[in-house]
Amino acid sequence: MTKLFKYMGGYWKTILVIVLVLLGQAYCDLSLPSYTSDIVNIGIQQGGVKDTVPMQIAQGDLEQVLLFMSDEDAQTVQDAYEEDTNPYDQAAYVLKSDVRDDKEALQDLADKMRLPMMLTAGFASGSETTAAMQEQMMANMPEGSLPEGATVMDVMQMLPAQQRTAMVEQIKEQLADMPDTIVSQAAISYVHTAYENLGMDMEQMQTNYILLTGAKMLFLALLGMVASVLVGLMASRVGASMGRDLRGKVFNKVVGFSNNEFDHFSTASLITRSTNDIQQIQLLTVMLLRMVLYAPLLAIGGVLKVLQTNVSMSWIIALAVVIIAGVVAVLFTIVMPKFKILQNMVDKLNLVTREILTGLPVIRAFSTEKYEEKRFDNANMDLTKTQLFVNRAMTFMMPVMMLVMNGVSVLIVWTGAHGISDGQMQVGDMMAFIQYTMQIIMGFLMLCMISIMLPRAAVSAVRVDEVLTSQTIIHDPRDPKKMPREGKGLVHFDHVSFRYPGAEEDVLHDIDFTAKPGETTAIIGSTGSGKSTLVNLIPRFYDVTEGAIRIDDVDIREVSQHDLRDKLGYVPQKGVLFTGTIKSNILFGAPQGGDEEMEWAAKTAQATEFINEKTEKYDSAISQGGSNVSGGQKQRLSIARAIAKKPDVFIFDDSFSALDYKTDVALRKALREQTADSTVLIVAQRISTILHAEQIIVLDDGEVAGMGTHKELLNQCEVYRQIALSQLSEAELKADLDDTTILERKEEN
Repeated sequence: MTKLFKYMGGYWKTILVIVLVLLGQAYCDLSLPSYTSDIVNIGIQQGGVKDTVPMQIAQGDLEQVLLFMSDEDAQTVQDAYEEDTNPYDQAAYVLKSDVRDDKEALQDLADKMRLPMMLTAGFASGSETTAAMQEQMMANMPEGSLPEGATVMDVMQMLPAQQRTAMVEQIKEQLADMPDTIVSQAAISYVHTAYENLGMDMEQMQTNYILLTGAKMLFLALLGMVASVLVGLMASRVGASMGRDLRGKVFNKVVGFSNNEFDHFSTASLITRSTNDIQQIQLLTVMLLRMVLYAPLLAIGGVLKVLQTNVSMSWIIALAVVIIAGVVAVLFTIVMPKFKILQNMVDKLNLVTREILTGLPVIRAFSTEKYEEKRFDNANMDLTKTQLFVNRAMTFMMPVMMLVMNGVSVLIVWTGAHGISDGQMQVGDMMAFIQYTMQIIMGFLMLCMISIMLPRAAVSAVRVDEVLTSQTIIHDPRDPKKMPREGKGLVHFDHVSFRYPGAEEDVLHDIDFTAKPGETTAIIGSTGSGKSTLVNLIPRFYDVTEGAIRIDDVDIREVSQHDLRDKLGYVPQKGVLFTGTIKSNILFGAPQGGDEEMEWAAKTAQATEFINEKTEKYDSAISQGGSNVSGGQKQRLSIARAIAKKPDVFIFDDSFSALDYKTDVALRKALREQTADSTVLIVAQRISTILHAEQIIVLDDGEVAGMGTHKELLNQCEVYRQIALSQLSEAELKADLDDTTILERKEEN
């Protein structure tokens, strides 16, 4: 996860905006259940009456309520009202505006009026509780003191203030165990009746409340939708931008790799890391910003709302969260190790596929299709089995989550029904509690969905980070020197030794020679003697272990790689062409060159003949890897590419092996003419290619076995002589061999 956060750090401004928008979305989503509860409780059950204190009340109704209060409370209530100027059928009072706007004063007023209003409504309705109280009060009155048909209100008015206060306190003690919900509902019912007594249109009030609350819900829903769309858009842009930047960083890093780094990362693995792994990171980034940031906001907000709605059922949420956390922990423990294996198997499948596709002609030639199919099937089946295991484990999560959600809903309804029956909560509160609980569980469900992607993306992030943080052995100096402008490309190997990183023995040991401009220096030796390794040290594909390589008296490690390679024309052992045209490939190293330079380079490389045979000449297409040209044509185009660059130093790493003898002779003759001022180094297997080289270096097991011209080496170097005896005819050998008895001994053997 730390790797993912590191990659996301560059987009912190956008992420901050996303968090702010998510806060707005969470507010909208968390507000909707409260409004649903209000519509059920206030709009439907309470007829649109939401206050437990009447805003307007008839004079007679207020006087009755005041009978069930102490003198102090009654005075407070009277002071809160003033005469209503609205034309009603009877005298009325209205709540003062300063009290209406003061929440604390309004709450204090509600606490004083709720029970008296409930008693007033109860005595008026003749409920069983108030009927019993009325009978008790009548019995306590002296016989004959009450007129016939007297009511409780008449009794209360007849009682002295002190006795009335004592009676009210006694009634409060009897009703002390009554739930607050019942008291509040009774008070609201009284307010509803008080409004009706004033002639107010209660149906219109109810309709207005429901419509207004519904409009608020619709507005919040639309606002939440807009926030969701904005977050999705911004998260997608961050994910896409991060994927783009990561691909660019990986590509730039890989382009700067030396051969040593390529030995650690296979081509198939680098392709997988640049595509599949970064795609996993990009996808998870979008999900993180869209869901993981939102899930805690939704869950924490839902918990706070639940605690405001009903604390007694909060244990249900705790139980659900514990179950979900347990399921996720078990799945993570089982599945997490498999994701690393999964990505390695993707690497293996890509490697096998790439090998089969690139080597298809060889496979067909040796009739090994069945073997390769079996090899592909094994890699494919291993990947499939691992994917199936992971997917099956993860699909187990969704049914468990649904079971938890449905089980929690049933548990809430069961517990809430008892609360409603006991008067501890309302139907709307239970509905809101269910919605908030579902939002909390949904928050955890989002996190669980991310947990499916998180392990794989975390592995991918580590794999990408391995590439980005890998130490490149070849690097430019802090203060690079400049190659001398008057230099001609003098190459000097100054007692050079080289061994591969981690190896115990040198591949090359104490190599010391000078390749001069205007001369051809050839390097020959048996297979594995270190010929290609030696010339690969010049472009700094590897760095020497001991000694130094100098070009024009400047150590190549003291100049930038760009300046160094700008002086070199390198033709690799295996010709490499790029998708495009013949023209684009020849001018690959000299993009500013024109048609004249291109045709000159092609002519020198003996490529003109086959190019002119093509319909579109130099504009003829070259497919990927140059698969639509022969090996010899590919080599000639590679040589033409180096010639067109007009470098100071030419390096031909066994670049004439695919040419026929006639073309080889013509090409070397043309090269000698066109590269008269350049240093030419040729790695060759055939002596015929290097017969006329001014200097031939013979390598044997990484050391210089001989150095000189063809004739000198033929007579002085046993290693070179053995190579010559195996390749040249007797007539060719006699011309340069001083001791002809060697040929006789060869014939005897």
